[in-house]
Amino acid sequence: MDIGVISVRYARALLKSATDAKVEDVVYQEMQLLAKSYVEVTQLRQTIDNPMLSKDKKELLLVTAVGGDNASPLSKAFIALVLKEDRENMVQFMANSYVTLYRKQKNVIRGKLTTAVAVAPETEQKMRHMVESKTQGTVEFETEVNPDIIGGFVLEYDTFRMDASVKSKLNSILNTLRK
Repeated sequence: MDIGVISVRYARALLKSATDAKVEDVVYQEMQLLAKSYVEVTQLRQTIDNPMLSKDKKELLLVTAVGGDNASPLSKAFIALVLKEDRENMVQFMANSYVTLYRKQKNVIRGKLTTAVAVAPETEQKMRHMVESKTQGTVEFETEVNPDIIGGFVLEYDTFRMDASVKSKLNSILNTLRK
């Protein structure tokens, strides 16, 4: 069976259980943390995929990756089930699938604001409210400082991109002058 199909099935079951138990937000945070752990700790995948490592040690590692002692009982039970069914090689995909399904269910849009210098929290909040009013959803906002854009900002969300940076304006002028 396809790894994507299996991952989505497990993620869908986890989301249903979490929603029924009213802990879907907590599990969402934990699955984001797990997915992030796989990206940031490159040895995690190799370690979890190692057939010589005991299930207990794998469980300890995965529970640690979702928050350790503070992990929700549902996430701990989910990890135990995944290990029992010998699906640990798919847990990263399951975590990512859960995050995607949760965002779809809760109408959560990811947004990113790039500025040349750090912006005040009020400015970030205004941008967040603008995106929320346009999308009718909740926005998870990420901010990034990139001095290369010289000034202005670049706002991205969903499939929308607004580039109001000084760098893009200067490039536009240069392209016009070259013609």
